[in-house]
Amino acid sequence: MPSASNNRPNILFVMTDDHAANAMSCYGSKINETPNMDRMAAEGMRLDNCFCSNSICTPSRATILTGQYSHVNGVYTLRDEFDGSRDNVAKMLRRAGYQTAVIGKWHLYSDPTGYDYWIVLPGQGLYHDPIFIEMGKGERKIKGYATDLIADMSIEWLRNRDRSRPFFLLCHHKAPHRPWEPDEKHARMYEDIEIPEPDSLFDDYRNRSQAAANAKLKIGEDMHEGDLKREIPPGLKGNDLRRWAYQIYIKDYLRCVASIDDNVGRLLDYLDEEGLTDNTVAIYTSDQGMFLGEHGYYDKRFMYEESLRMPFIVRYPPEIKPGTVNDDIVLNNDFAPLFLDYAGVDVLPEMQGRSFRPVLAGNTPEDWQTSMYYRYWMHLAHHGVPAHYGVRTKRYKLIYYYGEPLGKSGAVDEPTEPEWELFDLANDPYEMNNVYDDAAYADAVRELRAELYRLKEEVGDTE
Repeated sequence: MPSASNNRPNILFVMTDDHAANAMSCYGSKINETPNMDRMAAEGMRLDNCFCSNSICTPSRATILTGQYSHVNGVYTLRDEFDGSRDNVAKMLRRAGYQTAVIGKWHLYSDPTGYDYWIVLPGQGLYHDPIFIEMGKGERKIKGYATDLIADMSIEWLRNRDRSRPFFLLCHHKAPHRPWEPDEKHARMYEDIEIPEPDSLFDDYRNRSQAAANAKLKIGEDMHEGDLKREIPPGLKGNDLRRWAYQIYIKDYLRCVASIDDNVGRLLDYLDEEGLTDNTVAIYTSDQGMFLGEHGYYDKRFMYEESLRMPFIVRYPPEIKPGTVNDDIVLNNDFAPLFLDYAGVDVLPEMQGRSFRPVLAGNTPEDWQTSMYYRYWMHLAHHGVPAHYGVRTKRYKLIYYYGEPLGKSGAVDEPTEPEWELFDLANDPYEMNNVYDDAAYADAVRELRAELYRLKEEVGDTE
């Protein structure tokens, strides 16, 4: 292991929960502005094809720490506890001389291991006056708004750190996770305007799978008063209900995003003020994507683009050209190898990802991945989304709903045959037209099925 040295960059990893790329103006958002995130992108690189391998909070976080797929690290679902005795990227960096900390949302059930300091929210945590669990001290309630508090504690830790060692800081925000409770500063933001609706808000799920039609994550009809924070007006149904509920949902969601953006700005300002900008790899991402009304949905889980794609912007002036954009396929499995690469630490043989440092420097290797494997395991556990796996390439996406088949009513006791979906993303970027049974795509189906099972075997997913 290399000795501790300030020549190795610091790593500041800011991660939110359920922040869709479509709600960042640096990704072309039509519904909000994120000036501080835009600043990061303008001073660094934006990744357009960064994906998660399992679009749900706990598994994604375990993958980021281990560089492994769910079936290898043992965290398949929201109910699985991360084994803290396992090696992980924080432990490896700490052994290599980095000072390590995680502050904010953890959601892995076991206590964090590998950190010089940690203070985390229990479970999902609360937005207002949240309880935190602090290393060596137990639980305590702290007055304030979670996003501000997490940034406050992150900056305080940075100020009091051991300045003779490089740092690895995970600043993990709860927001903008459900139930989307904004702070007082942003509570009336967007009050007098109508947020533009996505083109597929009133999706009728024709020419798609029964899985898509039966899913219980539709805006309005599948929301409760805790989501909408008011009673649904009597008689409001169908598209009228969806349109009404969308405005409530999206405004609260974007208000939470605005508070995150403010606090991203505070962290960037701190790095500038301390002269740390040039020697810090600063990253902003989310643990997965999120539906913001596309297909009439909220939540995530599906392999559809809005759920699959993770925003990822990164600034490191010595290596990353400002204002650059990259569309190579990168996975959350690749994050841990990237951190280790910057630290000069060898990747563990059992890690399944690969460092994308050359990609960020503008030198994509000739053998870089051109397809990715996805698997969602929580069959019908929440929101009626069935288990599925699939493959995505630059042009196509093939999805197989393999679990206990759904009938038209969505009831498990009405089985149907397993379902396939194929989307031609070049001609159908919003995934409205399943072409799996279209004869014109027969060759694509054959090739993609072969690639899907090749990847499945390659990553060791044999169940």
